[in-house]
Parts: sequence; structure tokens; C-alpha cells
Amino acid sequence: MADWITGFIETHGYWAIATLMALENVLPPIPSELIMPFAGFHAAQGALDPALVVAAGAAGSLAGTLPWYWLGQRLGQRRLEHLAERHGRWLTVSREEVERATRWFERHDARAVFGGRLVPAVRSIISAPAGVARMALPRFLLWSTAGTLIWCSALAGAGFTLRERHEAAARWIGPVSEAIVVAALAAWLWRVLRRR
Repeated sequence: MADWITGFIETHGYWAIATLMALENVLPPIPSELIMPFAGFHAAQGALDPALVVAAGAAGSLAGTLPWYWLGQRLGQRRLEHLAERHGRWLTVSREEVERATRWFERHDARAVFGGRLVPAVRSIISAPAGVARMALPRFLLWSTAGTLIWCSALAGAGFTLRERHEAAARWIGPVSEAIVVAALAAWLWRVLRRR
């Protein structure tokens, strides 16, 4: 995956970064922890502008949050609770957990969105509860943008700093990201089996 991401960024530049970051929010197995450091590395080589790398990453990431936000808004809390009741085993969430999560989000909405955008895995799904809670879109975008800019800057900065150690980093980043995906799938399977 690491080679494919690097090649895609080399070929298509900022559009590739924005596209990959948008997909990362919809398909979490494409991790921003690979995309942005590689983009930062290309910026360090002079192929891309560092500020535009961060801007492209943030723009793509924000675009990727909107489908989840609108889905959450369309479903609403009652439908989400109904889904959890009917398909809770496969979703690995109960009606009570949906109720608790919604109450928690309503108390911490801005902080939840901002902080959620800085946490791997959570950053992809934090938009759905924002939509369910009917958080105003401008407010959602404001706090998402703040968190996303910090996240993209930190990852691109790491790639920029690595420069000549890029090859060594790629050797361990790839396996680590794949291990994260396998661990997430194993955790989901364990929760499914536990709910029998």
C-alpha cells in the first residue's frame, strides 16, 4: 500500500493528496498516517509546496467527513437506535450505547469534533454523531477544520523532517498501518462473537 500511495502522490500531486485524504475518512484502511508523511517527504524534496500539501490534505479530509455527517443527520437518533436494536450484533453497538454516546456528544460537541479529528480511527467516524446531534454545519466545519489542520500539519511535518530517512520509515510505517487494520478487524470480530 505504501508504494501505491507514494506513486499516486508523485504522479498527481495535490489532487492525489486531497483524494486520498477524502477516501481515508470513508474507507479507514487507507490511513492518513501514510498519506501525509509521504506528501511531506515529497515537499522536502522540493516537488510540492509544504503549505499546499497541508491545505490539500485538510481540504480532502473535510470533504470526506461530510458524507458521514449527512448520513448521521438523515438517520437521526431514533433510526440509529432502531438500527442498533435490530443489527446491534453486527454493528457491535447496543441501543443503550447509542443513547449514551449521543448524550455525551451533546455535552461536548465542539470539543468532541476537534479532539476526535486528532485521534486515529475516531477521526473517520466523529462526523456521524455530529450529524445525529444536528450540530450546525458551519460550527461542525469550523471545529473539524481546526483539528484537521493540526493533524495534517503534524503528519506532513514528520514526513518533511524525515527526508533522507524516508526509505527506512516506509519499511516500518507500512507494516504498522497494516497491523492497525488487522487489530481493528479482530476487535470488531471479538465484539460480534461476544454479543451472541
